[in-house]
Amino acid sequence: MAPSDDPAARIGELRAALDHHARQYYELDEPEIPDAEWDRLYRELVELETANPSLVSADSITQRVGGSTSSAFAPVAHIVPMMSLHNAFDLDELRGWNERVVRRLEDQAVPKFAVELKFDGLAISLRYENGVLVQGATRGDGKIGEDVTHNVRTVADIPQRLVGDYPPILEIRGEIYMRLSAFDRLNQRQRDEAAATGKEPKLYVNPRNTAAGSLRQIDASVTADRELSFFCYQLGLVEGGPELGSHTETLAWLASLGLPVNEHTKPFGSIEEVEHRVAEFHAMRHDLDYEFDGVVVKVDDLRLQAELGADAKAPRWAIAYKLPPEERTTTLLDIEVSIGPSGRATPFAVLEPVFVGGVTVGTATLHNEDQVATKDVRPGDTVIVRRAGDVIPEVLGPVLADRDPRSKPWKFPKDCPVCGEALVRDDTAAATHCVNFRCPRQVRGRIEHFAGRAAMDIEFLGEKSVDLFVSLGLLDDVADLYTLDFERILALEGFKQKSVDNLRGAIEGSKARPLGNLLFGLRIPEIGQVNGQTLAGAFGSMSAIQRATVEEIAAVDGFGQVIAEAVHAWFATDNAKDLISRLSAAGLTMEAAQVDRSKEQTLEGHAVVVSGTLEHFTRDGAKEAILERGGKSPGSVSKKTLALVVGADPGASKVSKAEESGVPIIDEAGFVQLLETGELPG
Repeated sequence: MAPSDDPAARIGELRAALDHHARQYYELDEPEIPDAEWDRLYRELVELETANPSLVSADSITQRVGGSTSSAFAPVAHIVPMMSLHNAFDLDELRGWNERVVRRLEDQAVPKFAVELKFDGLAISLRYENGVLVQGATRGDGKIGEDVTHNVRTVADIPQRLVGDYPPILEIRGEIYMRLSAFDRLNQRQRDEAAATGKEPKLYVNPRNTAAGSLRQIDASVTADRELSFFCYQLGLVEGGPELGSHTETLAWLASLGLPVNEHTKPFGSIEEVEHRVAEFHAMRHDLDYEFDGVVVKVDDLRLQAELGADAKAPRWAIAYKLPPEERTTTLLDIEVSIGPSGRATPFAVLEPVFVGGVTVGTATLHNEDQVATKDVRPGDTVIVRRAGDVIPEVLGPVLADRDPRSKPWKFPKDCPVCGEALVRDDTAAATHCVNFRCPRQVRGRIEHFAGRAAMDIEFLGEKSVDLFVSLGLLDDVADLYTLDFERILALEGFKQKSVDNLRGAIEGSKARPLGNLLFGLRIPEIGQVNGQTLAGAFGSMSAIQRATVEEIAAVDGFGQVIAEAVHAWFATDNAKDLISRLSAAGLTMEAAQVDRSKEQTLEGHAVVVSGTLEHFTRDGAKEAILERGGKSPGSVSKKTLALVVGADPGASKVSKAEESGVPIIDEAGFVQLLETGELPG
């Protein structure tokens, strides 16, 4: 949909888009939009959530770090969380960060800074015990990563054994990346092998995605063949190490142990010197044998780092300065239209391949019909292309001096290129949609979402399998998953008995997923992960939700009229009624888990919000404790909230909203007292 004027609706649109693109980037290593477009969407979401703190929820991507993990790898808990970084997109924002640092430190000396490159690769944590490499783990969501030890052992830059005076326990953080020369050699091998067989070569798109995909291979020999490299840039957990005073001193110590540290990291005494260094890095961005997409600036003094601390997802003592995008010109060969999983028709440019920002690209999004008309780009034009650190660039506009005088404005097609049905333009927005519910592209999108980890968690059902099954008529909607013809699948090329059994088991196991996950998986408008759980808890069963009126749904904590109308309208459709009936017949969970009401109902009728990490409660455990005592556990703070419970690294927007609304803020000890007595601590 086009951007909505309603904050709640727009926040929902942005979260859905960013969740999709985060999965493409972190889990599939197949990004669909450039970094600049991601940054623009993310910043818009942050601004809307800041202006509307009551709409912030725990499942928002602004409250998370990185991506999810795969069950193909064993989980690894990071004792010291692997946090993300806040971004600065221009020098004014960099200076603003510096001012906040100085203000927080009050009368203390203005800090020195360490300035280093922001590598375009995959963050990794390495653990050494008595100098021997024992574990390698991806960042994951910052708290839980994936065990990829068998793969990191194949990276030549990573020492299997440390040298010098190493401590008993040492965890370090760094970046796995692929050198441009190694990337070129890999693609040349692909060309050579294809030439020998007479096939078209399958070339890798860019070093970053290739490195990330190579590290997450089950077969370590594949990783070893990719010539990956590594830079160490941060200390994690250390037991028994020396007393260190600064970040640059830490890197020098790590280098003395045999760990590869980038030679371009240097300390500077003022923000003006930092700005000069940023300009130097900008000028040399294509001079190195690896890609970097920005510069990381850190307060060098470790004592000051500790004093500055962190917010919910990033340290306050560091910031990533994103280098500005680059521009090139090329020929616009054609404008085509793709259909998204929601039916949205998006025009994109087919380009004469052009080398932009270190990567050759051939396609770029044009967003919507109005954008094409505003930019007035036409097939045959010479166009200005800007790449912002990713493979798919942005078309800024035409070079009018080069335009053929016989060219004519491009017109949006009338019919869906996938199913042939008529496309419909929203009268109040720039969005155009295929409204055919059975359009194969939309069917694929709904099934992919339904099978996702946050919904029904159907492992072994990847996008390629979904595409194949829909194309063959095996799947027409999500309910068809539970009547799949596995004998026919077994006869398909590439499927063996084990893979079919794995898929069958994953689909069968999904039937036990909670009702809240099912509601989220159905792509009901306005229903994210948190709202799905809330809706299930409020009504207790799918049938009760189906019978609910708009007013009853609107009365659910955190919902309101707009969400209620959208949810009610979805359940009223014939498609929804048929789908739920078939899913129920297949044996999926249609009842919410019963809450233990045997405990004293100390919180009956009261809403308690929990934010941050508690020592003795998991997030789900804290919510369960509230519900067991008759309370409610919404995802956001309102004037009706009895208390906000804060643990380590609480959400800043929740705290701010509580302070504005006069909602008491209590710690974990106060939470325990509240559970036991129903009384707030004095």
